[in-house]
Amino acid sequence: METQDIIKLFEAFNDQNILIIGDVMIDAYLWGKVDRISPEAPVPVVSLKKRESRLGGAANVALNIQSMGATPILCSVIGEDGKSREFFELMKKQNLETSGLITSQNRITTTKFRVIGNNVQMLRVDEETEKSLLEQESALLFEKIKSLVSRKKIGAVVFEDYDKGVITPVLIKDVVNLAKSQEIPVVVDPKKKNFMSYRDVNLFKPNLKELKQGLKTDDELEDTDSVVNAVQQIQQILNADIAMATLSEKGICYSSKGSDGKHETGNIEAHIRDIADVSGAGDTVISILALCMATGTSVKQMARLSNLAGGLVCEYVGVVPINKEQLLKESLKTF
Repeated sequence: METQDIIKLFEAFNDQNILIIGDVMIDAYLWGKVDRISPEAPVPVVSLKKRESRLGGAANVALNIQSMGATPILCSVIGEDGKSREFFELMKKQNLETSGLITSQNRITTTKFRVIGNNVQMLRVDEETEKSLLEQESALLFEKIKSLVSRKKIGAVVFEDYDKGVITPVLIKDVVNLAKSQEIPVVVDPKKKNFMSYRDVNLFKPNLKELKQGLKTDDELEDTDSVVNAVQQIQQILNADIAMATLSEKGICYSSKGSDGKHETGNIEAHIRDIADVSGAGDTVISILALCMATGTSVKQMARLSNLAGGLVCEYVGVVPINKEQLLKESLKTF
């Protein structure tokens, strides 16, 4: 990409409204220092220095979209509890729109507690429900989505699935049909439960573990050819325009269906980084992919840019959104 093309792309992100549907949560951190082992059990004692709560799950995708200069619109269902009040406060603090959020007495607000000792994650405790939305709750959420799509110009729809029950096969089908009727691209960051329900989407992005689980294969998928074959296989099964698998330190592999019926495949190698924490990297990747889909970026360039962004956030401890200026600087230097 030429320098001006990269700058224009980053500027184009500012005009986009991205609708994000999925499981939201609070990422709660307990930061401390470790200098001894407990006399009660062979475990480290963390001397607590700081508590912190951040938006997580699909809400972290919203933060990444916002950090890139676009406007995220988050749609989800959370509990009616103390944590939901904290979630709304965090949304307000980040100047994020809450019109797409629904509260329910039948659910709790997912919270992941991470214990960080000497800047290393030592333990995670999850407080959550994985039950699917009730039929009336799912219908209410879809009506909310329909209303938002009719009132705002949406550049792309993101399904951010964490298998916590907000996304159901019926909701997927209804939203995909709605998006197609409005010519809005749909991009998916899947999990195991609904993996095979994401049919006819524009971009489907599992990680390597999810890809193997979805295809029910025992193949280790260690070489490029086997990964490419697996990506093409899931693309064909789901009738996706683009399938893309994130491979951690091995980068990203993609397969794209062209208008002439031919497939373009490629493998983008990861950039060497000082990895501190991989938490949230997938959220960053899908955010960049959604923005690229909304702005009509080529498949190869969206794979390269999202791959670069995913690596950058891994240099920080905890779940953090991408920094636009840093990504632009790295893009200009790399591409």
